[in-house]
Amino acid sequence: MTSSYQVVDARLSLGPTPQAVLLDMDGTLVDTEGFWWDAEVEVFADLGHVLADEHRQVVVGGPMTRSAGYLIEVTGADITLDEVRDLLNAAFLRRLDRGVPLMPGARRLLLELSAHRVPTALVSASHRTVIDRMLRSLGAEHFTLTVAGDELSRTKPHPDPYLTAAARLGADPARCVAIEDTATGVASAEAAGCRVVAVPSVAPIPPAAGRTVIASLEQVDLAFLRGLPAPVATTPLGPAGAIDLGPEPSPVGP
Repeated sequence: MTSSYQVVDARLSLGPTPQAVLLDMDGTLVDTEGFWWDAEVEVFADLGHVLADEHRQVVVGGPMTRSAGYLIEVTGADITLDEVRDLLNAAFLRRLDRGVPLMPGARRLLLELSAHRVPTALVSASHRTVIDRMLRSLGAEHFTLTVAGDELSRTKPHPDPYLTAAARLGADPARCVAIEDTATGVASAEAAGCRVVAVPSVAPIPPAAGRTVIASLEQVDLAFLRGLPAPVATTPLGPAGAIDLGPEPSPVGP
């Protein structure tokens, strides 16, 4: 976690309600980032490989193709990308069947957004089968639409998921707020031009222009979202605001 948070007193200067709120899923709304890592450890152990903790920082928040491809590359496992993706999804779904804990503040935030009729999208790098299973816990009624990683040719960290969600909602990305927990997701939302609220789950995320870093969703309500700083012009991030996504495996991924 990071000890450097940008504190926003939303009640001092309330702006307009965001046109839409775009929410990541794993690690942001549901406490499942550990589920994915446990699934990856299990699958690669069955293949005869022990995953070092250092690899977790690379794969967290990444799309399945990127994460699975990276782990095949660093372990040298004798398995195809399609095969390992199927094994990882199956191992993850088995964990979901045991129950999915929501992140603190997630249920209250979704209920408030629904009550105020704020268009809300679930924007995830997870596959459609995983999202549909997760909606049983989150409540599909809280989301105007959902975007899955396997429904796009390019997923996070590319801007496509957030651009797609905003376009389907008829919203200007610059007037949307995206809520994310990983560097990969933050990079995707910022590349799309969204204001970002980052709630780091596994690895620290530094504050930057157009990005507000907080400790928990319990700090987020509609007044908080209305009090976020106005959008800034999109410019390449300098060293202070840049996010290291880790190595990208060359043979796989969009």
